[in-house]
Amino acid sequence: MEPSPAGEEERGGRFLASEHQHARYNPLRDDWVLVSAHRVKRPWQGQVEKPPPEEVPRWDPNNPLCPGATRANGEVNPQYEGTFIFPNDFPALQPDAPEPDDSDHPLFRAAPARGVCKVMCFHPWSDLTLPLMSLAEIRAVIDAWAELATNLGASYPWVQIFENKGAMMGCSNPHPHCQVWASSFLPNEARLEDRTQREHLSQRGVPMLLEYAEQEARRKERLVVENVDWLVVVPYWATWPYQTLLLPRRHVCRLQDLSEGERDSLASIMKRLLIKYDNLFEVSFPYSMGWHGAPTGPHLEEDCRHWQLHAHYYPPLLRSATVRKFMVGYEMLAQAQRDLTPEQLMAARPLAHGYVLGLGDRTPGLLCCP
Repeated sequence: MEPSPAGEEERGGRFLASEHQHARYNPLRDDWVLVSAHRVKRPWQGQVEKPPPEEVPRWDPNNPLCPGATRANGEVNPQYEGTFIFPNDFPALQPDAPEPDDSDHPLFRAAPARGVCKVMCFHPWSDLTLPLMSLAEIRAVIDAWAELATNLGASYPWVQIFENKGAMMGCSNPHPHCQVWASSFLPNEARLEDRTQREHLSQRGVPMLLEYAEQEARRKERLVVENVDWLVVVPYWATWPYQTLLLPRRHVCRLQDLSEGERDSLASIMKRLLIKYDNLFEVSFPYSMGWHGAPTGPHLEEDCRHWQLHAHYYPPLLRSATVRKFMVGYEMLAQAQRDLTPEQLMAARPLAHGYVLGLGDRTPGLLCCP
């Protein structure tokens, strides 16, 4: 039995999303998240994380991502001044891996998995994160992403661009960088989003996330920041407390399809979003983010109109810079659960309101951005 949608009256009283548990449907993943808003009132006696280091050396000869440094494989980085892309020294995917043997039973199947993994440094300075970079520097990152997506996507069905920021997200190196994995197969999340978006277009005649962006722009309940080409929302079905979804306003299938103007405005909205994140708890905000767009390789010749380009931001923080959300117990064994509604989050924290101050600016003082 499917849960009743948010907004219906409970038996014996009026339903309030901010007070009563309910389940919200995620059409992009075809699953549900349990929202238990009353649980945020409970005292926290769980694990407290260490705050990130305040001082990161701008250049460290022992940091393998720095210009001129020697990496684990013995190669020396060039004295790069912008973005720098190189093959991952410890790749999860390799282009020439042998195929597994045929299975002798349907419960013990294996399939080929080939690909390439690259690392991309955003900037030569280790103490600089994306929100502290200039718009021109962020635009250079976007252009490099699009070029990688084009080049790798010419032969691989899926190109996953992702950034793990902060030790809390498992990032062991503070130097600003991301990873790009191109695979010979569609990963689980890609296959799931391909199916749900295809079904939505077939049923409603409009791409799912294009319709969703239009709805959120009109309702403005979960809108974090917007400009002429883009908007950022806390999704109605968000699982992580400060999760956001970055969406273009027009129908765009792939990152490399963005116009020059859309790339400029993307740099602007990314900077504004990430400054807001940093100022939420006055800390360099940890997160995992990644781009999802229409498959590539053999799919370039297919009809992919059901796809809409988007970026997911998944920050782990729950209540402060040192208290994180854990996906354990019920989340691992039953379904995702969160302790406050996205609407409560927007009202309780200045993620979408007022002026913001950037931390760790390159010049004395703080960066101000409306």
